[in-house]
Amino acid sequence: MLHSELVARCKANDRKAQLKLYKHYCEGMFCVAMRFLKNVDDAEDVLQESFIKAFQKMEQYKGEVTFGAWLKRIVVNGSIDFLKSKRERTVALDEGYMHVTDDDNWEVDEGIGLEEVKNAIASLSDKYKYVVQLFLVEGYDHSEIAEILNISETASRTRLLRGKGQLKELLKTLNYGARS
Repeated sequence: MLHSELVARCKANDRKAQLKLYKHYCEGMFCVAMRFLKNVDDAEDVLQESFIKAFQKMEQYKGEVTFGAWLKRIVVNGSIDFLKSKRERTVALDEGYMHVTDDDNWEVDEGIGLEEVKNAIASLSDKYKYVVQLFLVEGYDHSEIAEILNISETASRTRLLRGKGQLKELLKTLNYGARS
C-alpha cells in the first residue's frame, strides 16, 4: 500500500491503517524521544501521547513535508514539553539584543567518540542542550528551532554558539583527562 493511501485511510479514522503507520514509525520516533528524555518509560509515554495527538490532528497534515517529518516534530515538541514540565521554572535571559556570528566548525579531536559527544550534549544546560540537539542531531535550521522552542532566530543562533562553546570545553576537558 502506498504511503499516501495509508495516511488518507488514517484521516478517515481507519484503525488498521493507524496501526500500520504506528508500526512503521514507532521505532524511529522512540529513538527521537530517547535522545531527549534518556529514560525508556518517559520516552514510551511521550511516544504514545505523540501518536495519539498525531492521529487526532491528522486533518492538519497537508502533505507539505513527509509524514515522518511531521510526526517527528510532534515527538520533539512532546519531548521538550515533557522535560519542561519536570523541571523548575527558571528566569529566561533575553538574548535578542546580541549579535551572533555563525561558526560552522564542529570539529572535535579524533580521540573523542560519538557516545562521548552525546553524553557531553546531554550535560549542557537545557537552553543550550535543546538547540544543539535540534541543530546537530535532528537537523533543524534556526527558523524551525525558533518555532519549536518559541524563541527568536537570534536567540537560537546565540544559544547554538554558546552551547557549542560549552560542548567544546567539555570535550576538551574529557580528552585531556583521558590522556593523563
